[in-house]
Amino acid sequence: MQAAPTIASAEEASSKARESTLLSPRFYTTDFKAMDRLDMSPVRKEWDAMMAEYEGDNNHDHFQRTPEFAQEVAERFSQVSPEMRKEFMEFLISSLTSEFSGCILYNEIFKNVENPDIKQLMRYMARDESRHASFINQSLKDFGLGIDLGSLKRTKAYTYFKPKYIFYATYLSEKIGYARYITIFRQLEKHPEKRFHPIFKWFERWCNDEFRHGESFAIIMRANPHLLRGGNLLWVRFFLLAVYATMYVRDHTRPMLHHEMGLDSTTYDYTVFRITNEITRQVFPIMLDIDAPAFRAGMSRLFHIQTQMDAAKARGGLLGTVQRGWWAVAGLACFVRLYTLPVLRNELPDDVRVAPAW
Repeated sequence: MQAAPTIASAEEASSKARESTLLSPRFYTTDFKAMDRLDMSPVRKEWDAMMAEYEGDNNHDHFQRTPEFAQEVAERFSQVSPEMRKEFMEFLISSLTSEFSGCILYNEIFKNVENPDIKQLMRYMARDESRHASFINQSLKDFGLGIDLGSLKRTKAYTYFKPKYIFYATYLSEKIGYARYITIFRQLEKHPEKRFHPIFKWFERWCNDEFRHGESFAIIMRANPHLLRGGNLLWVRFFLLAVYATMYVRDHTRPMLHHEMGLDSTTYDYTVFRITNEITRQVFPIMLDIDAPAFRAGMSRLFHIQTQMDAAKARGGLLGTVQRGWWAVAGLACFVRLYTLPVLRNELPDDVRVAPAW
């Protein structure tokens, strides 16, 4: 199969960022009045300590490029293949879109709520995500692919999520982001010859923010324990599977990226899932059984289905449309089967907290 052409312009990069597919990061809005009704008084001591940590802003100078950054890009990245270059550009665009999505959501909540606790948290989180998105965008600008973030904010479609969906999805996204970054950082720390771009040196610093952001939503859920009981556990289960499945399929569509770092995509993903399971045990009463043969077979099938859908899209025409519809139904059926698999009950004592691994 002939490789797709690389992203050649800022316009193409922006178009990629605006995509709304099952695998692409989305922009969200929510119910601001419901956010106003959140009561953090049951966890006041823990909440105030977290806000003090944000106020200290120990990452304020972390996302600044060193003088050696451009030189390392020129020396190392020039040696990668065109196919690898394309995967890395797509990785940067996806990462930027995800970070900027958080920035927009948190900023919109900040501007539209009166609840002082939530307002304070969202201001800090929007600050952090803005730094992340800007730092990634600088790397895209090195290749003439910088994205106009103002235009992206105006033109990308938004999805409405209830606040509880925001809590589940964002908590998971931040924690799995931490697990992804720390796993890559540790791999390249052991094998610096595999670090083909200097941005990976900053992944350990990213972990501080990702872990803290996740902890903030953990505190919100602990202050509102009804979110973790009864029918809401069905939603917890759904978002666990959706986040894991999206990561697995997306990562396996970019195998060269991991190979270049000396990683196998499947091994990497299950390492990240295991770290995320261990962290989220402190909040969620259930975990996905990621080692169950049926779970692993289902994840592999989801990736196979995605490759078939991509092929049908490339084929085009009536036949391609019919095939895409068929594989979409197959994907939904596979997801439902995965959703109905037995889950593991969390037996972690309430007073145990999983610490970050940095």
